[in-house]
Amino acid sequence: MANRAQGGLALVQDFVNTVDLEEGKEQIGTAAALRSWLLDRGLLSDRQVSAAEYTRAIELREALRRLLFANNGGELHEVDLDVLNSAARDAGLRVRFLPEGQARLEPQAAGTAGALGQIVASVSDAMADRTWFRLKACAEQRCQWAFYDQSKNRSGHWCSMEVCGNRSKARQFRRRQRTAS
Repeated sequence: MANRAQGGLALVQDFVNTVDLEEGKEQIGTAAALRSWLLDRGLLSDRQVSAAEYTRAIELREALRRLLFANNGGELHEVDLDVLNSAARDAGLRVRFLPEGQARLEPQAAGTAGALGQIVASVSDAMADRTWFRLKACAEQRCQWAFYDQSKNRSGHWCSMEVCGNRSKARQFRRRQRTAS
């Protein structure tokens, strides 16, 4: 359905898309489900996820969704940046310089905080290489699916023109028709 991001940004996209708001389907509805999701992606060793860690993960996911909505012309809320900064602090993100002349952020914390830190580090990398602003939340309020805007001028608004774009344009058309009559 939605255009896929590449590299670490794909991890951020996948994390945000662990809930399908339109269908009401939640992939990580419990701490155990979050643990499985993190294990499947190699972000977590075989450790448990506490209820508090689960709550922080969902808070991070929804802050990221709102930030992606801001990338699509929505309002940026500082509280969402605070959530990102808090996750970075909890993970103990530190710069690691590599022999190839590169640097990357790596979490010093283990467990769930470190796993979430890897997601936050991917956000930082995407901001640094300017691909962050192409990852957006669909402008269709019922959807808000994360998609990668591949348009030349970053003008994409919907995860799917055929579905969400069509709905929005149909609503606009009906509104204009009502106003005209």
